[in-house]
Amino acid sequence: MGAGVVTPATSFPLVGVFRESSMRAAPLCLRAALLPALALALVSVGAPPAVAAKDSWKVPAKASITVRGHGFGHGHGMSQHGAEGAARRGLSAAKILDFYYPGTTAGKRGGRVSVLISADTTDDLVVRSRDGLRVRDLGSGATTRLPTKVGGRTPALWRVRQNHRDRTRVSWRTSAGGKGSWTKWRDLKGHGELSAGNAPVTLVTPSGDRAYRGRLRALPPSAGSKARDTVNKLRLDDYLRGVVPLEIPASWSPAAVRAQAVAARSYAVFERRTPRAAHYQLCDTSSCQVYGGVRAEQPGSDAAVRATAKQVRLADGQAAFTQFSSSSGGWTAAGSRRYLRAQPDPYDDWAGNPHHDWSVTLTDARLESAFPAVGDLRSIKVLDRDGNGQWGGRVRSVRLAGTRGTVTVSGDALRFGLGLKSPWVTFRVRSR
Repeated sequence: MGAGVVTPATSFPLVGVFRESSMRAAPLCLRAALLPALALALVSVGAPPAVAAKDSWKVPAKASITVRGHGFGHGHGMSQHGAEGAARRGLSAAKILDFYYPGTTAGKRGGRVSVLISADTTDDLVVRSRDGLRVRDLGSGATTRLPTKVGGRTPALWRVRQNHRDRTRVSWRTSAGGKGSWTKWRDLKGHGELSAGNAPVTLVTPSGDRAYRGRLRALPPSAGSKARDTVNKLRLDDYLRGVVPLEIPASWSPAAVRAQAVAARSYAVFERRTPRAAHYQLCDTSSCQVYGGVRAEQPGSDAAVRATAKQVRLADGQAAFTQFSSSSGGWTAAGSRRYLRAQPDPYDDWAGNPHHDWSVTLTDARLESAFPAVGDLRSIKVLDRDGNGQWGGRVRSVRLAGTRGTVTVSGDALRFGLGLKSPWVTFRVRSR
């Protein structure tokens, strides 16, 4: 989404808001939640728009429908495969960013970000014991080093949790597995935070252990709530170490990975201006940017983050909305900002890009199951395209007519309903 993303084999995210992210070999940046996107993407049931394109296909009772397409993702801003294609032609990271975000300028931003950790679905915060582990009382501000021995016993796990008196309790136990009783260490005046300087802290989640830099906090999603969310607060560039390799393969050309680092940093700074919630700024999924913590870090992407330290793209003095997706298909799509332009992309078409041109064959039953209001599908008619590139460009609206009725949907609704890579498509229909 950025966001938008190429998944290294993503964060697509996504990135960037309808981010398309995460898929390894495809974009990780799907920046908008799919169900809301689909709901909004449904144009109408009934009369089609007044302006109609000429491409249409009759659908026999039993049909094989081949969908040909270009690109992967929303197409706004930087094509990640295009960035690699540009790097292979000798463009620097700065030149790549100039091309995909025309009119933006280079700037500097730092600071910290706070990220919701979606994998921790429990109402407590549990970490593995380690040297240097500390707890901070967010009520009093006091920070205390947690002991490695308590009464001659060695804690294996530490837990921060609300107790029955609505106090934040810090507890420990010697068993590192799923069994064992917790022993109270002390209660805090406010919410609790665990950290070990900038060394990784291992968070225990229902789906397994995950290590994070910075601080881990247990915070209520709303005032008075007894539930707790785990939030990771850390330095911006440490956050990027867990983002960039999930958005683009760290083994790609250094210029492309550096361009992704700057785009991801800019996107994060843009997003933190309008936090997702009162207790965190960003999420760790493709609805924001895919963030995997320490286990995602790679030497190549770490080097790109260091080489571009604090670098962002600016528009009107603020961090730009640097959306990105896996592949533009040869034309970028106009976005919500003037620097997200529709323009020919000569860099997207290179031998290593499997998304520049693609095709998939479906049955008519597949379309009928995705859009059941049409009944037995009888025709497909593209009503409007964006006008850029082969076939007239990305589909804006399409009408599906059948025995039960006519449904008009947006190109994005068609894309997600059928699991297509992009809305830049055309069809070929044959009897089967």
